[in-house]
Amino acid sequence: MASRETVLEKVREFHRASAKPTFVPGETYIPVTGKILDETDLVNLVDSSLDLWLTAGRYAKDFEKLIAKQTQTSWSRFTVSGSAANLLAFTALTSSKLGDKRLRPGDEVITVAAGFPTTVAPIVQSGCVPVFIDVDLATHNIDVALLERAISSKTRAIMVAHTLGNPFNIARVMEFANRHKLFVIEDCCDALGATYEGRSVGSFGDLATLSFYPAHHITTGEGGAVFGKQVKLMKIVESFRDWGRDCWCDPGKDNTCGKRFDWQIGELPDGYDHKYIYSHLGYNLKATDMQAALGVSQLKKLDRFISQRRENHKLLKESFLKAGLEQFFILPEATENSEPSWFGFMLTLREQGRFSRRDIVTRLEKHKIGTRLLFAGNLTKQPAFSETNFRVATPLINTDRFMNDSFWIGVWPGIGAAHIEYMVATVRKVIEDLKQ
Repeated sequence: MASRETVLEKVREFHRASAKPTFVPGETYIPVTGKILDETDLVNLVDSSLDLWLTAGRYAKDFEKLIAKQTQTSWSRFTVSGSAANLLAFTALTSSKLGDKRLRPGDEVITVAAGFPTTVAPIVQSGCVPVFIDVDLATHNIDVALLERAISSKTRAIMVAHTLGNPFNIARVMEFANRHKLFVIEDCCDALGATYEGRSVGSFGDLATLSFYPAHHITTGEGGAVFGKQVKLMKIVESFRDWGRDCWCDPGKDNTCGKRFDWQIGELPDGYDHKYIYSHLGYNLKATDMQAALGVSQLKKLDRFISQRRENHKLLKESFLKAGLEQFFILPEATENSEPSWFGFMLTLREQGRFSRRDIVTRLEKHKIGTRLLFAGNLTKQPAFSETNFRVATPLINTDRFMNDSFWIGVWPGIGAAHIEYMVATVRKVIEDLKQ
């Protein structure tokens, strides 16, 4: 009978024998994002599958501890996606266990309309009201100078993302939040590894979130995490993730509290089985151990991935400047006092009307260069928000600018100097052709 190690060695041999693609400029498509997987990832995935433990297990425990350490926080909880993480983080703040501090329907939450919809969707889904302010043109993040214009007697929280891996001005946001006694949720789904004033993003607010979709800094296939420093919030997040239960036993475990049949909560009979007492209207948003196994091996390569992203972003910017393309595009700027963990390289047309973004991106795609917009552009213009209750606190001038004139190209670790040389040369050629 084959041993586990024998099976895993065969897995290593299988991966080593796999063909590695060669980049051919103009023929090989350059995606904006992608995953980097090696034999250690495949070995971990198979190793977990051999346990036939189909829910969260030994790898999930390790992964959650590693994420907390990576983000300089106290705990993390693994879930099925970054969007689920946002839902769990926001919904946790509505828990009755928070007493008078809890968020309630009608409460207002400051955010931005330039971003991904599931940063804002949980606000609406919980019956709260998103309050939109504009963004900064160079960093693509929330314009902190506009925060005071958004405050009202109903304001209770701020939920905003670090755009494309570039931290927002956390010092200003936290000072404002502390002064007005607001919760803060940092959406770090595009920013794993970014720092602000030497601290990891996500370590400042009450709760923070990550995504491990294949496009992101590391991948578990589908997957995400909520993390933070407050144990009370951790237990609430875990409850909402795990059906809304009051019990905190790990899957397959019983009586962790030592008094499983000694609880009396609500109007239930004394001694009702704690495994079946529910303190929240929750979900089942648990991920599998096989996903966590992939995350554990991916985390070991995170520093290298981030370094390559930063190097690619730097080389792109230097190359755009050298090619004189800054006269056509506003180039991205890192937020002061931050070290971004770049997710993409954002470009905004300087002159509106000279030629359109569509003119550029269709030509770049034709030349095998992938492009993406800044996600939803302006959420208030999206059909999903046509009947949604929200408030616009400031004119969304730059938000509309991004919606109409911006796009981004890739910096992920699968891109190197040859790709960047071709990308910049092609952008320059496209501009020259459009000028004629």
